[in-house]
Amino acid sequence: MIHHVQLACPPGSEPALRAFYTGVLGFEEIAKPPVLAARGGCWFRGHGIELHLGVETDFRPARKAHPGLLVNRLDSWADRLSETGYPVRWDDDFPGIRRFYSEDPFGNRLEFLAVA
Repeated sequence: MIHHVQLACPPGSEPALRAFYTGVLGFEEIAKPPVLAARGGCWFRGHGIELHLGVETDFRPARKAHPGLLVNRLDSWADRLSETGYPVRWDDDFPGIRRFYSEDPFGNRLEFLAVA
């Protein structure tokens, strides 16, 4: 069982992360312990996963590594992301699985997979 997945983010990115992960994706922001909150970043929970976004001074987005989010109503997720200006790249290279890729405001790759 996995407790969380961590992605990196640039310094000062918290407002954009909150707008994306809570506003677009519908996650709930959860409080970081005070000693960790001093480092910056944000933590989110929802849709069966916990995501931690941690600040890296020399940030580079994860272009290959990514969390795979298993979701209901995959097409609705694609529409929501597309309507808010985020890319939706459908991929049929995984036989029997409907999925697409998108990215957060800083280019971290996210995969969305249909619940069977």
